[in-house]
Amino acid sequence: MNTERKKITLSIQILYGIGVSYAIVDQIFAQWVMTYYLPPERFSFSPFLSPLFIALALMLSRFVDMVADPLVGFWSDRLDTKWGRRIPFMFIGAIPLSLATIAFFYPVKSGGIPSFLYLALTGSVFFIFYTIVGAPYNALIPELSHSQKDRLNLSTWQSVFRLVYTAVAMILPGILISLLGKGDDEQGLRLMVIALSALAAVGILVTSFSINEKSYSGGKTSHSDLKSSLKEIFGNRSFLIYLGGFLLFFIGFNNLRASINYFVIDIMLLPPGAITTVSALLFGVAAAFFYPINRISRRSGYRKPMLYSLAGLAIASGALFFVGRGLPLWTGYIIYGFCGIPVAGAAFIFPPAMLSEISAVATLKSKVQIEGLFFGIQGFVLKLAFLVSIALLPLILVSGSGLSFVDMLTSIPEGPDPVGIYRTALVSSCFFVLSFVFYYLFPEEIVRDN
Repeated sequence: MNTERKKITLSIQILYGIGVSYAIVDQIFAQWVMTYYLPPERFSFSPFLSPLFIALALMLSRFVDMVADPLVGFWSDRLDTKWGRRIPFMFIGAIPLSLATIAFFYPVKSGGIPSFLYLALTGSVFFIFYTIVGAPYNALIPELSHSQKDRLNLSTWQSVFRLVYTAVAMILPGILISLLGKGDDEQGLRLMVIALSALAAVGILVTSFSINEKSYSGGKTSHSDLKSSLKEIFGNRSFLIYLGGFLLFFIGFNNLRASINYFVIDIMLLPPGAITTVSALLFGVAAAFFYPINRISRRSGYRKPMLYSLAGLAIASGALFFVGRGLPLWTGYIIYGFCGIPVAGAAFIFPPAMLSEISAVATLKSKVQIEGLFFGIQGFVLKLAFLVSIALLPLILVSGSGLSFVDMLTSIPEGPDPVGIYRTALVSSCFFVLSFVFYYLFPEEIVRDN
């Protein structure tokens, strides 16, 4: 095994960041799948599946995916090829992931069981390939790095590109739907998804072909069996507390970002194109705070900045509840802009950086190279957060319509109710508060050099 390891240069950090383009399809799923299957009243196409079937189909696909997360992480830890142990997974998964994303928007529209089965199957394929790409990609951080500074810089560049890609997937859709659809919202949405999914595949492949993983990792691999690896991981108290905060944060964050379309159109009473303006404001502010957060984290670690970020998001999402209810409608712009500050750290920089440190500390203590399994289990928890939020959101959105709980589950609604849209803000705020509690208890350890 080659034990000589190159130092990571700025160009390698940037090439690594380019590969997080799967964030595009992540955002498409989070923001547009629900919008397609439960469209606002002002769109030119109508719902064809009940909230119950939507929730059950996506929950089923998440359960299928959850099995894949730790398995992909474990397999990538043990893989030994001339290309490394992470890159091959990214290369294999890039194109199937994009095709599965497109498939969401060409469903069986007969309603009932056929539409339900199509959505469940498509979701399962999507999430499996999302894991095949995402878990090994994130595990490249400890693979390529030599120090806490390296891990923070790789996490920051990942965050820069993740924000760029997420911004592209939030800002361009409104423009592309209008431009490509020419009055046909459904056709415009489909063509938008095809274009952005192709861009996602290109970014993943650029990283796959441009980084010589083994020259940075030294060709390390794991020989630990699955049972021993899981025992090592679930005996790690820091990791378990981190996972609790991570889960609760992403339930709140997924709920917050998936409700942006509804807030802009139905609460702020703006046209669909205004989604672009609000999204650009949120992510523009986040981009401006990447560098300051990187510098602060080098000195203070990640725990304290994370706590401040969660407090800010809890306050801001709670404030959305009062837009149009005491606060002028235009204050929605200010609130979403403010959200960009804590989102920069909590949603982008801190998760990969914190887990990279946890895995580095664990490797130093145990001498077992199981970073991929750490990220695979984090992926499992991230999918669990999506599962919970995707199950809750349709029900919250129609909760103010006056329907009984059974009717909310089984009937096809005319569209989301304003009361339900407001409630999504309160639900997000509550989850941010709960996440704060876990991160407050988190015992942070940092490896400065290794």
